[in-house]
Amino acid sequence: MRFLSTLALAGACLFGSLATAADTSDPTGPYYLSGMTEVGSELLLKKSGEFEWVLMYGATDMAAQGTWKRDGQRIVLTPHGPQPGKFRLFTESELSIKKDPRQGIWVAIVGVPMTGPVAGVEVRFESASGRKATAVSGPNGDAIATMPASETWKRAGLRRANSTDEWVWFDVPAERARKRIAGFVVLNPGALQKAPFQSLSLSQGEGGLSVDENSMGLRGNYAKAPAGTE
Repeated sequence: MRFLSTLALAGACLFGSLATAADTSDPTGPYYLSGMTEVGSELLLKKSGEFEWVLMYGATDMAAQGTWKRDGQRIVLTPHGPQPGKFRLFTESELSIKKDPRQGIWVAIVGVPMTGPVAGVEVRFESASGRKATAVSGPNGDAIATMPASETWKRAGLRRANSTDEWVWFDVPAERARKRIAGFVVLNPGALQKAPFQSLSLSQGEGGLSVDENSMGLRGNYAKAPAGTE
């Protein structure tokens, strides 16, 4: 999964200049990690006491959302547990399909436009006659079901895999049903997965937020972006 919540990943050349330009009196705002080779990470501390965090390393993406609080000179991040998914249909302009599935194969593409696929979403396929099939999206975001060629795709339900969440149902547009392939956007991909940490402590200083010792091996400094760059 390629997930960027509300921030755009800044280039490495940005990191060195952020610390001196940012106001350290108010910890809220966007931060960018420096100090780890080939690792990109973003942190957003919201005035509401919520945070959003993402880390990208090669093909590995991690994400967490939760609450933050002050503890002396430290900022402590506590993630929420996994939350039910929020979804919508891909628009036709967002889809980029090179080849339609063959007869008898139905495909649900699960992901985030312009970002990437989302794995671990259970999809329930339902035909106009009431026939059902279930599949889970893989690393490429595809959930694939086998259906008789005589069946017509009517609707699809989505939820986190291995959960008891309520299904979120969509009527499949006629053109997508005819081609047996449809796309579904995950609106909160970071909330679907278990956070990679139970708690993360950051020491506040003039240089931003330095990462305290942790089980992930994360290190470095989160430099705060200058005001007006959120």
